Amino acid sequence: MKKWQYSLAAALWLSVASASAHGESYPNKKVTLVVTAAPGGVTDIIARALGQRLSKIWDQPVVVENKPGASNFIGAVSVANSAPDGYTMLVTAEATFVINPWLYSKLPYDPVEDFVPITGLVSISQALITNPSVPVQDMKELIEFAKKRPGELNYGTFGVGSTGHLNMEMLQIATGVKLVAVHYNGATPALTDVIAGHIQMMFISTSSAIQPWQAGLVKLLAVGSSKRLAQFPDIPTVAEGGFPGFEAVSWFGLFAPRETPSDIVARVNADVRRVFEDAEFREKFLAPNMFESMITSPEQFSSFIKSDAQKWRNVINIAKVRPD
Repeated sequence: MKKWQYSLAAALWLSVASASAHGESYPNKKVTLVVTAAPGGVTDIIARALGQRLSKIWDQPVVVENKPGASNFIGAVSVANSAPDGYTMLVTAEATFVINPWLYSKLPYDPVEDFVPITGLVSISQALITNPSVPVQDMKELIEFAKKRPGELNYGTFGVGSTGHLNMEMLQIATGVKLVAVHYNGATPALTDVIAGHIQMMFISTSSAIQPWQAGLVKLLAVGSSKRLAQFPDIPTVAEGGFPGFEAVSWFGLFAPRETPSDIVARVNADVRRVFEDAEFREKFLAPNMFESMITSPEQFSSFIKSDAQKWRNVINIAKVRPD
């Protein structure tokens, strides 16, 4: 056999061996989903539901490891420094990739260079709610009311740079109203104070707003999704209130460390897609939680992240949002 034939044979063997080592046999041991939030939060709930179903598909244990804190830095750095073999992946909210880069002058991770986007998971619309004492019934009335009282109305957030904060900043930019932010350590205490009348309004996940709204404890003026919710078609969107293109949503995605082989990324993407296409999963998990599927190809997810990052860059810069 000639020298070039040996080289070709060796290359073919290596190619086959690589495919076997990666795509065909993956996974052959425990897979860890690192979550940048505490147990019980939305990110954790999503990761556990996904992990349970992937474990059945793969016939391997999929465990959730919670690493909350430090604006998602801890969990992100942990995965960025993990072996790029598909056995450690990150489940996190959008702030890790599209808000933190503009909010902080220095990050302990590179959101572009340190990760491979696998797929979006779910998005959650946020609802704009007010205390019942606020004399408005819709978005138009709210903006008119607020414009006559610049700096007099306040709103709750679940922290500086949270979606509850930035979505309201985005609304102020779009409308020209001047509101006062009151920052809380979480959405629940802020919601409690809206109900009590200590603050006038806030953006909060629609699923969290529905029960107090139905009980008459708050007014729900609009949802931030691009279209009306199938479960509550009578609730208008913020965009329909006179602000075309306005969206107030939170989203969650799945990421791997950089240099994770493309065949493993493709395998995980395909299997996550299988989970989300299952009718039972959609009926018993997505629908009750008011989650919208964000399953896409890795390339589409990457493009979406770039676009969303620019959106929040503009909001953060115009509003001059800085962490405490």
